[in-house]
Amino acid sequence: MPMLEVICSLIGWLCLYFLFVCTFTQRGPEWNCRLVTLSHGVLIVLLTAYVVFVDGPWPFTHAGTENTELQSFALAVCLGYFFFDMGWCVCYHTEGPVMLAHHAASIAGILLALLMGVSGCETCGVIFGSEITNPLLQTRWFLRQVGLYDSLLGDAVDLLFILLFATVRVGVGTVMFYCELTSPRTSLIMKLGGVVMYGLAWVFMVDIARFGYKKSKAKYKRWIENHKLKDMDRQKVGGHSDKSE
Repeated sequence: MPMLEVICSLIGWLCLYFLFVCTFTQRGPEWNCRLVTLSHGVLIVLLTAYVVFVDGPWPFTHAGTENTELQSFALAVCLGYFFFDMGWCVCYHTEGPVMLAHHAASIAGILLALLMGVSGCETCGVIFGSEITNPLLQTRWFLRQVGLYDSLLGDAVDLLFILLFATVRVGVGTVMFYCELTSPRTSLIMKLGGVVMYGLAWVFMVDIARFGYKKSKAKYKRWIENHKLKDMDRQKVGGHSDKSE
C-alpha cells in the first residue's frame, strides 16, 4: 500500500509540473520545477507538522516506533516528490554533488522507513525541520527572477531563512539527532542515515553562514559609501550657500 501511494504521489507531482509548463509557457523548466518544489514544501510542512505536533507520537521520545497510517502517507507523498525532483535535477544538470547527495540520502531514509515500517515519527520530524525553510528558499529565487530581490523584502526572506535554518534544522535537529542515536528502538541503519543527514545539514549551514557574512559585509560597505556620499552632498550644498551669501 505505501508503494502504491508513492507511485501515485510521483504521478501527481509530474502532472502538477506539466500543468505549470502549460500555464507558464513563457517561463523555463526551472521556473516550473521550482513552483512544484514550493507547492511540495508548503504541503509537506503542513502535513508533517500535523503528524508531529497533533497526531503523534512525539519523535523525541518515541523514535524507532512502528509507523502510523498518517506517517506512512506523509512519507509516501514526500518520497514521490523526491523521486520527481531527483529525476529532474539529473535530467537538467542543475544541482551540484552536495544537493544530489542530500536527495539520495532523503530517498534512502524515507524508503527504509516505509519498507521497515518503523521510525516514521522521527523521519517525519526530520522532514518537517528540513522542509520548513524550503518555501523561503524558493521565494528568494522567484524574487531574483522578477527583480525584487534587492529590496527590504529580499533581506527579510534571507534573514528569516538563516534564522529558521540555524534554530530548527541545526539547533532542534541536533536534539533530534541525539534522541535518535540514544534510542534503543531505532535500528542501526536508520542511525547511520541520521548521521549522514546531520552531516549534510552542517555542510549547508557552513555555506549559509558564509553567504550571510558576505551579504552583511556588502550591505555594510554599501551603507558606508552611501553615508559618505550624503556627507559630500551636504558639504556641497553648504559651500554653495556660503558663496551665495
